[in-house]
Parts: sequence; structure tokens; C-alpha cells
Amino acid sequence: MPAVAARTSAAAAASAAATATAGAVAVAPPAFAARTTAVEGSPVREILALTQRPGIVSFAGGLPAPELFDTEGLRAAYDAAFALSARRALQYSTTEGAPELRAAVAARATARGLPTGADDVLVTSGSQQALTLVTAALVEPGDVVLAEDPTYLAALQCFGLAGARVVPVPCDEEGILPDALAELVARERPKLLYTIPTFQNPTGRTLPASRRAAVAEIAARLGLWLVEDDPYGDLRYEGRDVPWLAAHPGAEDRTALLGSFSKIMAPGLRLGWLRAPTALLRAAAVAKQAADLHTSTVDQLAAAHYLATADLDAHTGTVRAAYRERRDALLSALSRTLPADCSWNLPEGGMFVWARLPADHDATALLGTAVAHGVAFVPGAPFHAGAPDPRTLRLSFTTHTPREIAEGAGRLGAALAEYGAAPRGLGASATPRAVSASVRP
Repeated sequence: MPAVAARTSAAAAASAAATATAGAVAVAPPAFAARTTAVEGSPVREILALTQRPGIVSFAGGLPAPELFDTEGLRAAYDAAFALSARRALQYSTTEGAPELRAAVAARATARGLPTGADDVLVTSGSQQALTLVTAALVEPGDVVLAEDPTYLAALQCFGLAGARVVPVPCDEEGILPDALAELVARERPKLLYTIPTFQNPTGRTLPASRRAAVAEIAARLGLWLVEDDPYGDLRYEGRDVPWLAAHPGAEDRTALLGSFSKIMAPGLRLGWLRAPTALLRAAAVAKQAADLHTSTVDQLAAAHYLATADLDAHTGTVRAAYRERRDALLSALSRTLPADCSWNLPEGGMFVWARLPADHDATALLGTAVAHGVAFVPGAPFHAGAPDPRTLRLSFTTHTPREIAEGAGRLGAALAEYGAAPRGLGASATPRAVSASVRP
């Protein structure tokens, strides 16, 4: 009986506690970290969600063309990864990455004029993670980070979450102005400069070799880390390759070079890489251990097999030819459809055209009208670390066929006409090169 009584008493106490809890006011859990509420979500991702309905021609997302993926080659690579060692493919791996993939990345970098060994490379889950790891290794809350103006939106998010103060570097149509950079470094004492010197996102511009040399010299003379993001460098349609910043004298011991397979193989692989000085690479590896331990083993082994057995350069050549045609289709269509006082640039490669609307126009205000007409773009304002130019917009040309691009540009012209702009009236015979020569971004 005592045991029964004890159980009955305990049950009564539990019931009383539950009743008391039910009647009490719940206390809210602690607030989110301030950095998560201070950094806004990506408008690009929000616009992509908005444009998923059928029939929309989207110039918004920087999406590779899925019909150009080497699906058969990649399937064979995954089959090989399992056939050669399924147990290894499905097992944990080292943080630094599969040795054969690191060696393949190093060989490709060396072939492009930057001597690199496998030990200089860390495999990452996309180049976005490489940027996150470098930021974790270098940036303290309150540190100053310099960035081109405008710049890659997700980089602004990354630095914002780290608590950095992002200061924009003045640029012209060719990119960073070295004299302005030197002045900012001397005044702000920043931790690093983040730059996309080749086919920049969002503007598509490319920093000339002479300015790259000047940037490297400034970094060495004034004490500055360089973070060189190069997701688009393989997508050149005309002109000559320009050496990486990392290859210039003065930059060797202070440059983190970020690369990606997303644009030339497939973004779904989520494979990128970081090439950096030993101490920084080690710190980034520690940050990666805390983030995800290592990048997917099976994806790494499949990519390594693909690089060893397929001709990625030939495949990239096919992609470049298609994207060149699409770039030219967009530029030609813009010349026929945009208002007379719009302007845009002619990128030598990459995925984006940077355009500017007439005075007193606002690209963000235009977007709703454009979507109603069945076309989408990304307004340029969110890409600015400093005061935004509301007239700017980014147009991606890689996802759609030339015929679809022409249709989308026509819809954009109709949206602008409804918004209040006058017809451009250049005529269908204008060529992309002729038009781009007469305007500046």
C-alpha cells in the first residue's frame, strides 16, 4: 500500500503542476542574434520565387542553362565513384577535401599561370562557402571590409552577418580606381578588399591587368588581405585572359582566391575551392570543421573522376559559344526595345549585362509592371554597399534561348512604355557592338 500511495501522490503532484503550467503565461525565448535581423534576405532569391510561374522570361537569376549540363558525363562520373569504391564514396572524408580533386584543381590553376600545389587548395561546398570561411578566419565584428560598388549581394550578406562595416570602393566602367582604393586603405585601415575582378557580378566589367597590378602593390604596401572571387573567369567570349590578382607581385602572401565548378559543370554539385596562403588555409579549414566537417565525399569523387576522364575545357567551349550567342541576342534586343536614354555595357564574358534606366526612373518600381508583362530582372539598388543608383538593373542572359531573350526584351520594352518611357527607335539593324560602343554603364 505505501508504494501505491506514493504513486498516487506523485500523480496528483504532476497533475497539479500541469494545471499550474497551463495557467501561467509562457516566457518568450531569448531574441535572435542582432546580426540576423540586421541583414536582409536576398531580393534575388525572392524574385526567383516570384517568377516561377509558367511563361515568365526571367533575366533575374544568374542560372546556368540546364540543357548545357553534361548530364551523361556526370552520370558516368557518379557511377564510377561508386564502382571504384562505394564504401569510400559514402564515408566521412577529410576536411581539406579528396586528394585527387585538390590535385585536379591545383593543376587547372597552374595551367592558367598560377603555380599551385594540392596542399594550397581547400575544397568547399560551393565558392560561397569559401567566402564564408575566409570571412570567419579574418573578420572581427566592427572590422572594415572594402568592396567594389556595386558588388555581389551575397558577399554583402556574408560580411553583414560577420558584423563588418562594408565601405564601397569607387569604380568606373573598368572597375576599381586604384588611387581611390589607396586613399580608402590609408583612411579606413580595412581588414580586406573583396573583389570580383573578372566579369563582375552584377556589372559584368573586368579589371584591366594594369589596375590589378596596382591593387596588388597597394595591398603589399599598406597591409591588406585580398579576397579574389572568380566564379565566371572561364566564361570569356572575346578578348584575352587577364592574370588573376593572386598572380601579381605583392599579392602572393595575402590573396585568397575563390573558385567554383557551378558555372562550368553544374551548380547542383555545390563544389568550390579556396586557394590561399598556408596559415589562412589552415584557419579556413578549422572554420569548415565547425561548419560542415567536409564537403560531400561522393560529389568530390565524381567531380575528380569527371576531370580525369572528360574534356572539361571542350565542354566549357560549348557553353561559352552558347552564352556568347545569348549575350549578343540580349544586346541586340535591348537596342530595339529600350528607351532612347537607357544605357548598358558590353561584357566580354560572364553572365550579366548592367543597364541604367532614364533619369527619374526607378528599377524597383518598374519590376512589378515588368512581372505583369511576363518578364523579370533584378533591380540594382541592393547590390550597392553605399548610396544606391535606383535606375540600375542587372540582366542575366544565360538561362534562355536567343528567341526567348528577344521575347523577354520585347516585354521589358512594353513594361517601360507603360511605366512612361518613350520608344528607343534605333531599329532592328543595330548590332550589339555598335550599340555598346555608344553607351557606358
